[in-house]
Amino acid sequence: MNSPVKELIKQLVSFDKSSIQPLYIQVAQQIINAIQRGYLAKGSKLPGTRVLSDILNIHRNTSVAIYDELASQGWVNIVANKGTFVLIPDENFSKIKASGQKVNEAYDYYPEDSGFPFQQSFNLASTEDKTISKYIINDGKPDLRLHPTHQFSRWYAAAMKRKSLINKWNITHIESVSVFKTQLCNYLNVTRGFKISSKNIVNTRSAEMSLYIVSQLLIQPQDLVLVGQLSNYASNMIFQQAGAMIKTVPVDDDGLDVDYIKNHFTKNSIRCVYVNANRDYPTTVRLSAKRRLQLLQLAKDFGFAIIEDDFDYDFQFDGSAMLPMATADTRGMVIYLGKLGQSLFPSFHTGFIVAPDNFINEAKNYLQLLDKQGDLIQEQMLSELISEGEIYRLKKKNSITYKRRRDCISHFLDQYFRGIIKLKVPSGGLAIWIQFEESISLIRLAQEAVKLDLFLPKTILYQDKTTCAIRFGFGHLNETEIEIVIKKLKGAYNNLINS
Repeated sequence: MNSPVKELIKQLVSFDKSSIQPLYIQVAQQIINAIQRGYLAKGSKLPGTRVLSDILNIHRNTSVAIYDELASQGWVNIVANKGTFVLIPDENFSKIKASGQKVNEAYDYYPEDSGFPFQQSFNLASTEDKTISKYIINDGKPDLRLHPTHQFSRWYAAAMKRKSLINKWNITHIESVSVFKTQLCNYLNVTRGFKISSKNIVNTRSAEMSLYIVSQLLIQPQDLVLVGQLSNYASNMIFQQAGAMIKTVPVDDDGLDVDYIKNHFTKNSIRCVYVNANRDYPTTVRLSAKRRLQLLQLAKDFGFAIIEDDFDYDFQFDGSAMLPMATADTRGMVIYLGKLGQSLFPSFHTGFIVAPDNFINEAKNYLQLLDKQGDLIQEQMLSELISEGEIYRLKKKNSITYKRRRDCISHFLDQYFRGIIKLKVPSGGLAIWIQFEESISLIRLAQEAVKLDLFLPKTILYQDKTTCAIRFGFGHLNETEIEIVIKKLKGAYNNLINS
């Protein structure tokens, strides 16, 4: 007669040999699930490894690995020459079972609503749209397919083997000077014209985290924050969450209109001005040299901070990128935000804040609350990639690819939308600003596009009384895909006009 435990394992355990997850983990998790649900009681003897291998038709070494995994998590006790017996690590489980409650009931559902009040925020409501379209236009993201996967695996493995890494994990305070910060400072000094040391910089997980920390340190409720007329929805949400009162400033061909600020606001009434000096978001226009100097002077006269978000400095195709406004700041009025490693996979991008010493000290304190652990492996690897020149080489190599794509999308837009749109080819960046000559419903255009398997998220559509435009990100599309997407967009436009 077969053991009930054997029959139970036959019924409950299944696995997929083609799965990425190891087979022994798959089986161990299902046995744990059976224990949690009360199918395998405490003290039950499990089949021996040979019997288990016969039941599941697996190698005996896999059976050994399954029991070792269960034992390492405290779910079984392996007694030499006697067998493997079920344990229940969580005594609360035993209490539930003893109380008469059905074990399965605890796992049938989870509450949809909390039983306690909490603060809800409309500002942080998800702006992500759900779609199953084959082609998607974003606001200007890099192409993950250009990530150097094989090289990256070697770099990552090498960083993991560094003996100094373990010692760094045990440090419980922020190091005054780290190798990564030193390398990052050197890189920025060479490539962006800074003259900073490690005391002027703090690195974060992302540009969004950098801006969040800055906003928390800088902004009090009802503080006035000025942004560009159309601006970036993500940065606006961060400011709103900090309690800021946001007002917009016109943007023309020379960028943010500094005279407008001077003429419409008064001294000490502005907390900060948020600007994308290199390429305005979303219009891609550059803040002119004259206006940069005017803004710096006005910041001193009016007593406001400048947040310079240089999110795509590395993507410059024609000529040289204009140096950050922060490099000309001699009075400590500019907080500079940037990104490093955009040629790598997103989890290995790093954001950073450049500012005067006292502000960076406070930013480090705040970062300790949000991300005390940090990512030492990432920092170790990026330090070596900077030191060996790999970051710079990847940036230059990918820039050639992105420039070709920019030229490609400009060509096809001119071919399919001549007379319908107007655009100015940007000198860099991974997005192009498309303005329709005659206003149309962009929401209806997006609806028609979805029918053709092309998705336009709401966050790239800009429409009001004077604007009908799309921030068209092209970086993630190759030349073949660009032509397909432009054809689909034209088809959606034709369907809209003819409907």
